[in-house]
Amino acid sequence: MARSLLLLLCALTLSSLASAAVVKHTFHVGNYTVKPLCKEQVVVAVNKKLPGPTIRVHEGDTLVVDVYNDSPYNITIHWHGIFQLLSGWADGPSYVTQCPIRPGSKYTYKFNITGQEGTLWWHAHFSVLRATVYGALIIRPRSSMPYPFPKPYREVPILLGEWWDANVMDVEREALESGGAPNISDAFTINGKPGRLYPCSKDTFKMKVVHGKTYLLRIINAALNNQLFFKVAGHNLTVVAADAAYTYPYPTDVVVVAPGQTTDVLLIADQPPASYYMAAHPYISAPIAPFDNTTTVGILQYESSASSAKPIMPVLPAFTDTPTAHKFYSNLTGLARSRGYKPIPHRVDERMFITFGFGLDQCAPGANCGAPGNARFTANMNNVSFQFPSRLSLLEAHFRGAANGIFTEDFPDNPPVEYDYTNATVAAAFVASEKGTRLKKLAYNATVEIVLQNTAVITTENHPIHLHGFNFFVLAQGFGNFDRAREEQKFNMVNPQERNTIAVPVGGWAVIRFKANNPGVWIMHCHLDVHLPWGLATAFKVENGPTPSSSLPPPPSDLPVC
Repeated sequence: MARSLLLLLCALTLSSLASAAVVKHTFHVGNYTVKPLCKEQVVVAVNKKLPGPTIRVHEGDTLVVDVYNDSPYNITIHWHGIFQLLSGWADGPSYVTQCPIRPGSKYTYKFNITGQEGTLWWHAHFSVLRATVYGALIIRPRSSMPYPFPKPYREVPILLGEWWDANVMDVEREALESGGAPNISDAFTINGKPGRLYPCSKDTFKMKVVHGKTYLLRIINAALNNQLFFKVAGHNLTVVAADAAYTYPYPTDVVVVAPGQTTDVLLIADQPPASYYMAAHPYISAPIAPFDNTTTVGILQYESSASSAKPIMPVLPAFTDTPTAHKFYSNLTGLARSRGYKPIPHRVDERMFITFGFGLDQCAPGANCGAPGNARFTANMNNVSFQFPSRLSLLEAHFRGAANGIFTEDFPDNPPVEYDYTNATVAAAFVASEKGTRLKKLAYNATVEIVLQNTAVITTENHPIHLHGFNFFVLAQGFGNFDRAREEQKFNMVNPQERNTIAVPVGGWAVIRFKANNPGVWIMHCHLDVHLPWGLATAFKVENGPTPSSSLPPPPSDLPVC
């Protein structure tokens, strides 16, 4: 009996290894001329596609992507949500795990997809180039493994983007030079197409469906600066995964996704045959900020319906509908019986309380700065405005023991001053912050719990916070100031959702927990694009494990240099 069991285990192991493949792609990053609205615009794109190529792999595969930088700008590619277990050199954030790929140069990303299934994505991680350099990364189960939901008739990536009728590099440069907020976008897009509601737009994404069939929509928010409400007229949706982690099925008629997040939903084509708009517009939580108040649409058309019929339009939530957004975000739970769902660690080794929000730097006399009071906008975590190195990446400095002069390991576990964080009148006194490249050192395999506390300095806003290298459990989230004595008893320790990007409620907080089992340097930052150069970030230095198989390997020979 024991011998039979051993043979079965060996057979299963060999079968698992045999099912893994090496998937190769080539990315040529270069200038590309497009005309989505009224005028031609030169953008940076991959393989002359907008969005770029969809990458499809299975869990266990090895992905190899040769990136040729034919653009006039530095570039890196981040594989958003991939754990990069012992392959931190391939994570991609510029000056964190690598120096940028210079114009005319090449770099090969190679990593294994381990223990992940679902929808992720890839995007540029240098400046604002991810406005046009992005695409879907779809991880299917191994060939012998089913989905934990009914197999869909078809799977359709839905990439929500943001479009400027301008060079986005100029948009960012002008904002950084003035110290003010960047110009708002001119349109939103579905799979690179603005849709017919915009002037001059001739491109609308169309999806044909067969009555009675079930479709898996893999929704990705690739926008730079806007969370988005998404609806399909007349149709209900069932959420089955978020950030490539399965969820307990959650029925809804509206989805809200923050920049960086993904949401998988099932749609049953059960309505009278006709044409229906799918539509997205922004969820706006900052009360003082101007925003792009337009709507992008695609068309869901039944094969048996007339193509000339006017599509039915959904009623989207109001731009400022925080209750609807919070209901969606806070009602998702993890599918505890699914593959890959790990028990929640109960013992906590490191507790951190991280405040984050905006601040101001006073400009020199005579300067014309764009923030209130002739100042420049900044952002910070625990009053530290993160500064990126320029002569060596954080990961290489850590690996080579060259931290001196590159970073320090003294990021604070708590804010320097405790105050009424979400009271705008009180918070107004805390606009100043210090600049630094301060990391938090974590022991290998430590369990880390972080309270992410929004502040009302300048304004409150729902911030999407993304952690590289890990998924985390979302134990709780709410509004106002976090009160452990009141809230800890409400923590979901049974089936919390897993995420790599959490939309921390406007004027509120979220509690996350993860196990630091991945050696390397991993950045945690706001995924609203302008907030990263303003300093809304920090990074964790995770120490090596006790064995070579739990330690960071040397960098690849072709790693770019600064």
